[in-house]
Amino acid sequence: MDSGSLFYSFFLIFTGAALLATVALATRQPLIVAYIALGGIFGPYGLEFINDTDLLTDIGHAGIIFLLFLLGLDMQPSHLMHMLRKTAIVGLLSSVVFAALGYGTAYAFGFSTTECLVIGGTMMFSSTIIGIKLLPTTVLHHKHTGELLVSLLLLQDLLAIMMLLVLYNSKGLSNGYLSLLATLATLPLLVMGAWGIVRYMLLPLMAKYDRFHEYMFLLAIGWCLGLAELAHTLGLSAEIGAFVAGITIATSPIAQYIAINLKPLRDFFLILFFFSVGASFNLGLLDEVIIPGLVLSAICLLLKPPVFWFFLRKVSEKQSTAWEVGARLGQNSEFSLLIATVATSQLLIDNVAAHVIQAVAILTLLLSSYIVVFRYESPIAVNDRLRRD
Repeated sequence: MDSGSLFYSFFLIFTGAALLATVALATRQPLIVAYIALGGIFGPYGLEFINDTDLLTDIGHAGIIFLLFLLGLDMQPSHLMHMLRKTAIVGLLSSVVFAALGYGTAYAFGFSTTECLVIGGTMMFSSTIIGIKLLPTTVLHHKHTGELLVSLLLLQDLLAIMMLLVLYNSKGLSNGYLSLLATLATLPLLVMGAWGIVRYMLLPLMAKYDRFHEYMFLLAIGWCLGLAELAHTLGLSAEIGAFVAGITIATSPIAQYIAINLKPLRDFFLILFFFSVGASFNLGLLDEVIIPGLVLSAICLLLKPPVFWFFLRKVSEKQSTAWEVGARLGQNSEFSLLIATVATSQLLIDNVAAHVIQAVAILTLLLSSYIVVFRYESPIAVNDRLRRD
């Protein structure tokens, strides 16, 4: 894309998003539905107004990075570690259950063993974007429900990163295990290095120049994107780096100011991300993927909430809390889209299997948004009684 076509794409996306969002609000629909639908309408498999979505996907990925950064700003490190220890068994056992269900379902539809393993793997993860974007920042982040949700999502993100590393190194599996272990060993080094930079550089700079709001804004963005890129270079994900960047300055007195001012920037990029999700699906393969996609989607939507409820009850969580966390995690993850892309590039799965994974992600992102928005507190709830931010 040249600069002119990028500007034209932005014009179509944001003008179209404003129009569809108006219709969504008037008909009491979640706004995320409007953004994904717009991608399907304007994308290369719809009206073909926007054919090259690769750049938009890359740009939209910044929305996920800022989302994780803002999440980190709202978390206290000591309490997060306590919650991770409590939810580790829940996250691991539930992942095993969903992987087995995904594998068995894919096998029943005649996919190869490798494709069944990949499809089953994608079923383990819930959407960080949906989970956090529909979480009220002033109501649940500092309450138990939000802490449970965040700790489970972070554990799933680490598992997703491990799966991606295995896929990237699938051609030489023995070397792949060594690479995986080496990459995971860099995570505590990243955390310790970030903590040292914040304590001895960033916090003194913030204290000295906190009167210059533009500088605070630039410093926050630079720290977020810098650590995200460093984590990506080390073999981790940019999302993990962004979260570490946020949590290391969560105790700063300027943290809430940064969080408030970065939210509009986050939303700008997230609109692009959801547009690219809708635009990436090839409708020409719909006949081949619709049945397995619907079955796997039904497993996500119907079984994830009770499975999470069961395991959370086993660790002494209240019934209402366990149900709400399960409902908020009742979808597939945006990581599954990346896993499908990597597995296809490594010739581990074919185009049909990749589109089954995409179909499940899109369907569950849409339908679970309805469930959460209509039943639980969220920033975009259609009921005034449930709208919280």
